[in-house]
Formats: sequence, structure tokens, C-alpha cells
Amino acid sequence: MAEAHQAVAFQFTVSPEGIDLQLSHAALKEVYISGLRSWKKKFNQLRNSFVTGVYPASPSSWLFMVTAILVTQYSRLDPSMGMIGKIKEHLPVSDYLSDQGLTVLSALAFSTALWLALIVTMRSILKMLLCYHGWMFEEHGKISNTTKIWLALVKIFAGRKPMLYSYQASLPRLPVPALKDTMQRYLESARPLTTDDEFQRMAGLARDFERTLGPRLQWYLRLKSWWASNYVSDWWEEYVYLRSRGPLMVNSNYYGMDFIYVTPTPIQAARAGNLVHAMLLYRRKLTREEIKPNITPNSFIPLCIAQWERLFNTTRLPGVGKDTIQHLRDSKHIAVYHAGRFFRVWLYHKGRLLRPRELQAQFQLILDDPTPPLPGEEKLGALTAAERDPWARARQTYFRSGVNEQSLSIVEKAAFFVTLDTSEQGLQGPNPSQALDAYSKSLLHGRCCDRWFDKSFTLIVYRNGKSGINAEHSWADAPIVAHLWEYTIATDAFTLGYDANGNCKGDKDSSIPPPQKLQWDIPPECQEVILKSLSVALALANDIDFNTFPFKEFGKGLIKKCHTSPDGFIQLCLQLAHFRDRKKFCLTYEASMTRLFREGRTETVRSCTIESCNFVKAMMDPTQNDGTRLRLFRMAAERHQNLYRKAMTGAGIDRHLFCLYVVSKYLGLDSPFLREVLSEPWRLSTSQTPIQQIELFDLQNHPDYISFGGGFGPVADDGYGVSYVIVGEDLINFHVSCKFSSKETDAHRFGQNIQKAMVDILALFQLDKNFPVKSRPVTQ
Repeated sequence: MAEAHQAVAFQFTVSPEGIDLQLSHAALKEVYISGLRSWKKKFNQLRNSFVTGVYPASPSSWLFMVTAILVTQYSRLDPSMGMIGKIKEHLPVSDYLSDQGLTVLSALAFSTALWLALIVTMRSILKMLLCYHGWMFEEHGKISNTTKIWLALVKIFAGRKPMLYSYQASLPRLPVPALKDTMQRYLESARPLTTDDEFQRMAGLARDFERTLGPRLQWYLRLKSWWASNYVSDWWEEYVYLRSRGPLMVNSNYYGMDFIYVTPTPIQAARAGNLVHAMLLYRRKLTREEIKPNITPNSFIPLCIAQWERLFNTTRLPGVGKDTIQHLRDSKHIAVYHAGRFFRVWLYHKGRLLRPRELQAQFQLILDDPTPPLPGEEKLGALTAAERDPWARARQTYFRSGVNEQSLSIVEKAAFFVTLDTSEQGLQGPNPSQALDAYSKSLLHGRCCDRWFDKSFTLIVYRNGKSGINAEHSWADAPIVAHLWEYTIATDAFTLGYDANGNCKGDKDSSIPPPQKLQWDIPPECQEVILKSLSVALALANDIDFNTFPFKEFGKGLIKKCHTSPDGFIQLCLQLAHFRDRKKFCLTYEASMTRLFREGRTETVRSCTIESCNFVKAMMDPTQNDGTRLRLFRMAAERHQNLYRKAMTGAGIDRHLFCLYVVSKYLGLDSPFLREVLSEPWRLSTSQTPIQQIELFDLQNHPDYISFGGGFGPVADDGYGVSYVIVGEDLINFHVSCKFSSKETDAHRFGQNIQKAMVDILALFQLDKNFPVKSRPVTQ
């Protein structure tokens, strides 16, 4: 095979005169270039580590410090107050240097120590400043003098030109909330969802827990918070994700969509070439730490970026009882799936990344390859879609040696996974709404065997040029994948582009080896396991109902004129829509980030509150006037915003209760209160997918060139999953999911209720004759 010949550095033959080495200069050159690239990468990583390690100072500031101290020495000034002289007396090389040399060396040592002390001081001050969160609770547009002074100090101590990881050491640790506060907040969240008798019973359990077992568990949790970088994240990753035994597909993985109204090229191989190249450019920027640190919107307050470390070269490995995450520092290939076959595509040639046109040629070779799948190969990916333990046992039994081990290793050690899908998706056919729903389902689960759900993410490119991304959840949360996806599709459309025929631009090197088709020897027993996994996955996938739709009546621009938060507005719309749909309130999950803290991930905002229920009841009561409804809406929106801010600043409910539960299990103690709280079902799970890099998209001149957002499956069997993305000023996209098997849910019915609720709530603000725009009613 061609790739085997390329891997040989030299050959030899045995002759009567001895062994005759036949050196392959081309292969040796490849070895040299590969080694050179590796050493350059190591040097860049070492340099970046040093620059990040001394931030907010810089290497040039050390040179300035040394020069200044030396100048003072020659000017017969002593800013060290005698310390340079003390250092000079105790230098171990005093017998080998002149007096002038000792002075210079002593001054160098003092200035370096002073420089390091200043770095530690500046970091400590910045960390203390970042512990202040009062700015978040101030009224929009009104900044107190305290916050103004704080902002000025943060700007001073935050340094200039930070690299990706520059702020990590300065981020504060996530605080452990007071036990009393968490108990009070929990009971407030439970009140609108329980009867008087149920609430009194839960209040009694909470008081008993707070008085007896709670303080002991809290002590252990505080101890962990002092020792670990984050008292939640490692347990959250292990117990919520890695120890979960259910299928990743639908239950855990999520997806992101392509442009909807435009397709940059209809040529599948060309689109894949540009997208893969854009992702590799992002990976190179990530490795070089050239990506700007994440900050909170409209400010310069840094967010934790620890989750970026495992974006590429990462796979979740199945294990019996618990999975593990495998992350490699580098990977030189990607794994590609097409029409039931697996391939390896190399990403480098002669020490450089493959160009888009070269990647297109590689993918075209795969598309044109007529080789049929080997026995068991076509549906092999179904193992990653079903329960984890059967996959773990099959991996241990059938993939521990021979070609199976080699091929599986190639897939698991790939930079990421690519599916060249044989179907077409997007806005097509006579019913665009159904087409969007089918597009969402395809991205979420596909055919259940044509994605590798264990990879950190799978890039999916359809036959008509549409694309999308499916991501595994344990290693990071959706904003990290969304950041990559925004960069990828923007670079594809606005930077790389295509020629007049729809092909990738540029030339190609014809000497690049072709893709390597992976070999498998899957025995009949393993094929039976694969088919069982496929059966489980298909049953789950076929049960998913989706309604994906754009809401175009109004958007963020008009909502802001209501002097309310767009997120709070939408959350209250969801509460009203859900009550109209189910005729009852339910426990509602809204994801909030805690990345203001080191290694922070998410916290839960319990959006169903006493205030939101009062508002919904008023909307459903025909005797209530609109003035009362508007007043109740404002109270509910303010309450929601306050809960969201508390969650972001470490004063949430659910992560604290979760960690207390984990401690109780480690101690072998049972808590009826914690057991009941953590078993409550989330029948409405919601999440906003914010656009983080709006500067990459020219929405004014190219309003159609923006991702449609992404979605996920329902958390409860009888519940809804709702994802929404606010696009520009006039558009909000919704992704609604539920299960056909539940007689109580219907994704399209709930979608219509959401649209009606949006218009009905906006109508409350139209009582003001000065309100700028009248909304249009939603067509039923």
C-alpha cells in the first residue's frame, strides 16, 4: 500500500559483501521535517508557558527592571536598601569573579527577585479584585462610583496583550455557599411546585438536614474548596458524565447547525476541505495561544478557558462502570467515515498543513472509492451510540489486538472525526419546516452508526454541501464548541472561499499519499453486539420529536426597548408556553456558566419561581387587566435576572447540593433530603447558545451568513428540551425536542405555544402609546 511505502526510512539487502543499506532520502527528509516541526512546537509551548507564567508582567519588563537597578548602582544609589550588598557577600562564586562582576550578578539576582515579587503581588491584587461581583447586580446603565473605581483597578492590574491562558492563575476559586442560604433558596424554588402539605414536608426535611448531617458534609466540602482548584468540576465530570451508563447519543451529546439560507458550495468534498482546514487553523491558534481570552460581554472581565485544552485530540474511552477521557498533546490525522467505511487522512505533508484544495482531493478520493465495507464495519459506530457497559466489554474483548486494535487506535487518537454523510439536509423540499426538523435530528443522531459519539466532536458534511457538528459533553460545555464552530464557518465563508466552480481555492501537491482505508476483523460475536447496540440506538433516535424554527416577529432589539433582559423575556415566555401546553408548572433547568471562577463550568438557574408563576396565572386569568400582568412580568423578570446573577457568582443551589450528596456517599451516609432533591425530574430543560464572535460575521451586508444555533435532546422522558440563539437584533432561533412516546408532549404544539407567548407578552408593553413597534400576530 502507498502509505506503507511512505513510512519506510531505509531498506536493506543482504549480499555476499555484507549488508547494503539503501537510504531513502525522501523518507529521511520527511523524518527531519517532522522532527523539526515537533521541536518548533515544543519551543513555542515553552515560550508561551513562560510568557503566561509571568503575566501580567512581560519578559521586557524584566529587562527594564534589571537595567534600572544596574543604572542606580552605577549612579551610587541603592534602592535595595543594602540587600544587593548582602547578596554579594553570600554569592558562592565570589572567588571567581571581579568586584564589578559580583555587583552586576548581585544586582541581577535582586532585580529578578523584585520582579517576581511584583508579579505575585499584581496577581494577588487582581485575584482579589475579581472576587468582587457587585458590578453584576447594578441596574443596567447605572454604574456606582465603587464599581467605576474597581473597573479602573482591574484594567490597571489586568495587564496588556494577554495570551489565551494569561488570566488563569488570577481567577478566584468558586466559593462554597453557606448551608443556610442554599436551604433557603431551595425552599423558595420548591414552593410554587408543591402543595402546602408537600412543602411543609420538604421544609421539615431541609431543616433536619441543616441541623444534623448538613454541617458535617459542609465541613468536608469547605476543606475540598481550599485544596482543589474547583470544588465542583471534577466531581461533576466524573459522576454526571463519566459514570453515566446510558447512551451518549441524544442523552448527552448536542449539535450545532450550519448556515440555513445559504450554502457556500454544493460540492461535498470542497466544503469538507475548507471546514477541516479552518478547524486546523483554529487548532494552530489554540496551540500557539493566539486566541484572545474569553471575557464577559461588553467588559474586560476574564473568564476561565480551561475547557479549551481538550477541544482537539480527545476521546471518551468506554469502561465498565466508568469511562475515561483520553487527551493527546497532538494528532497528525483525522478519522473519516463514509458509506460504511473508515479512513485515515493525514493532515501534514512536508512539514506543513494540507491546503484546502489538497484536503478536497483527499475527501474526493474517499467519495470515489468503490470498496465495500468489511463485515461489521458499516454499523461499528453504533457501539458508541448505545449503553456504555456493552461497548466497554466489546472493546476489551474484540479490540485489544491485531488490526482491530490498530484501527480503533487510529480513530480514537484522531484530531477529530469527520462524517461524509450520504444524505442531503437543509431548507429543501416543499415543506421547509419539516426539513429543518429532519436536519436537527440528523445532526443529533444521524443513522446511529455514522457518527463516532465518543470523539470530542464530529464534523458532519452532507452530500449537498450542508454541514454541522455533533459534540460529546463530558470534556467541555457548548460555548467552547460554539466558539470553534463560529470561527470555522466564518473562516470558510469569508476567508478561504471557493472558486467559480465551487472548488477550494489554491493548488495541490500530487505527491501527497492517498487516504488509508482502515482494516477490521470483526468476529460474528462482536457483530451481534453491534446489532444489539444499533437496535437500542435506533429505538432512542426514532422516539425523538423535533421542532426547529426561526422566530422573526421581533428580536433582541425590541425586547431591550421593553427595559428587560432578552434572556429573562424568553424564559418567561417558556414558562407561559409550558403552562398553556401542560396546564401545570414544572421544575425548569436553565444553564448558566460559572467561568468567572477557575475551572468553572455551569450552574442551574431554577427559572420557575413564585414570581413567574404569579405572572403566568395572571396571563391565564381573563379577569386580570394588562397593567397588572405587566407589573407581575417585571417582578418575575427582575427575579429571574437576580437568580441568574447569583448562579454566575457562585451562589446557586444545585451544584452545592450535588457536592453535598457526593460527600454523603463517600461517608456512607444517607440523607432523605438530598436523595429526594437530586431525584426530581427536570421536565423543562433550557439553554441559550450565545454568539460569542459576532465580529466575524457581517450581518449588515450578509445577514444570512450566521449559524442557526444548536440543540439537544430532552432530559426527561415526558419533558422538553429547548435551546435558543439570539441572532442580531431581529431574530431568535428555537430548537425544541421531546419524545413521541410521551402522550403529554408535542414539539410542534409547544413551538406554537412559544411563538404565541412571545407575541402575547410583547403586547403588554404596547399599552404605552410611545412604544416603538406593534408586533404582528403569529399565524396559527
